[in-house]
Amino acid sequence: MKTTHTLTTADADLVYDVHGPLPAADGRPPLFMIGQPMDATGFAALAARSAERTVVTYDPRGLGRSVRRDGRTDHTPETQADDVHALVQELGAGPVEMFASSGGAVTALAVVARYPGDVTVLVAHEPPLITLTPDGPAALRARAAVREAYEKRGWGAGMAAFVAMTSWEGEFTEAYFDRPEADPAAFGMPAEDDGSRDDPLLSDRSWAISDHRPDVDAITGAPTRVVIAVGEESRAVQTGRTSAATAELLGLPVTVFPSHHGGFLDGEFGYPGKPDEFARRLREVLDGAA
Repeated sequence: MKTTHTLTTADADLVYDVHGPLPAADGRPPLFMIGQPMDATGFAALAARSAERTVVTYDPRGLGRSVRRDGRTDHTPETQADDVHALVQELGAGPVEMFASSGGAVTALAVVARYPGDVTVLVAHEPPLITLTPDGPAALRARAAVREAYEKRGWGAGMAAFVAMTSWEGEFTEAYFDRPEADPAAFGMPAEDDGSRDDPLLSDRSWAISDHRPDVDAITGAPTRVVIAVGEESRAVQTGRTSAATAELLGLPVTVFPSHHGGFLDGEFGYPGKPDEFARRLREVLDGAA
């Protein structure tokens, strides 16, 4: 059973879904699943495979169904963390458990730092904190090249550049920058330009997320058990390396999960992971068997 609700704050309408009863039938706190810039639709497969839990998913402000009224277009971990805190408070069922992926993992680390009483255990899956890697300046250069391709030639070119960047193994050396521009057709993407330039992934609107530096003292001093997760197929690429760098910064090991950056997806977005294995691993880790 899924019910959909809207939390109206001073500057946003946050739409969230509750999968299951509240209070939870098993007596455990709700399991929040958050992403960025992915909205709640990306967690459909994982929520369905976590039916023994009450799961909460939401659309971050300005994404999916959630409307922002703050006059801004950028996405920052601090603002997102405030929104997640408001949702936890609205549900009255905290502290919660949390699985957070990609930019959502960055938001979740900010939640732990700002609101340490909100989360008992956080599984932060592949946070893209690119400035933490040894080749941080080169990673920023690669990110800027993605935006440049998007600004010049549109969504298909920008997404092709993004895929080329995120699939590159190892540090961003001159060999990476010397490659020809990624061809959208090679990735099955449209070459025509629809004229839009507001994509949160390809523009600079989410740069504050990948630029974020976690508050180490606040996170390590919080009562939350923090797990930094990385996909077994991601170890050599950018999000695998950022996961390792985040774990090192926090003095934690990395915990390996099945598949890749979207390992919990079942193919509805064209890049299937291993959702059954992923859900089992998540269950183990949340239960402390990791």
